[in-house]
Amino acid sequence: MLANKTALITGSTSGIGLGIAKALARQGANILLNGFGDADGPQAEIRALGAKVAYHGADMSKPSEIEAMMNFAADSFGQVDILVNNAGIQHVARIEAFPIDKWDAILAINLSSAFHATRLALPAMRKANWGRIINVASVHGLVASAEKSAYVAAKHGVVGLTKVTALENATTGVTCNAICPGWVLTPLVQKQVDAKASANGVSNEEAKKLLLGEKEPSMQFTTPEELGELAVFFCSPAGANVRGVAWNMDGGWVAQ
Repeated sequence: MLANKTALITGSTSGIGLGIAKALARQGANILLNGFGDADGPQAEIRALGAKVAYHGADMSKPSEIEAMMNFAADSFGQVDILVNNAGIQHVARIEAFPIDKWDAILAINLSSAFHATRLALPAMRKANWGRIINVASVHGLVASAEKSAYVAAKHGVVGLTKVTALENATTGVTCNAICPGWVLTPLVQKQVDAKASANGVSNEEAKKLLLGEKEPSMQFTTPEELGELAVFFCSPAGANVRGVAWNMDGGWVAQ
């Protein structure tokens, strides 16, 4: 379905980003990975699916590095047809105790990076009259949780950016939508599970139940594979007139 298309997924060396990259690779897309940590393993996983793959280690808090990554994508594959803005970090603290540098970093990586990548990808997409921009927001782009002021503000911003991008391109073949996951057992969330297990003196499995029980009625984690299939739908002909939605996969979190 996506043969000869190129997908750039930010923050894709693990977790949700890698899950989406694999799903798009299975549909025949060329994949450009980005992120910190080991890149060789993820590239090998994508290559095993029969897709062409490259990697760029841009720091998503730096506009100049984002621009370098977009140029690298064009040099490697021609252009970016599918942009998945997934890079994200987290810090938890009450507002009055929230470190200013953490606030700035979270806004830069979780929100501003999506803006910069989008503004750089749009001209080629509009010229081709086909493009898919998928912003990985969060259930926290729709509702809030205490002690996550920067993350919630950034993810609400991502949802707003999604809607504006969709409206500005509504009469073209370029769409923009947001995915809003609930709990996904990524390395980021596993740290929260570990902290809860330690704080409550319970097993890791019990800590997972406590975490899910606070927010997610289904009592099960959404998987990167499920989120990847939603991204594939947005890229399919069936998703051609889905524009500006914030689609939550959250086990009923927001339905409460």
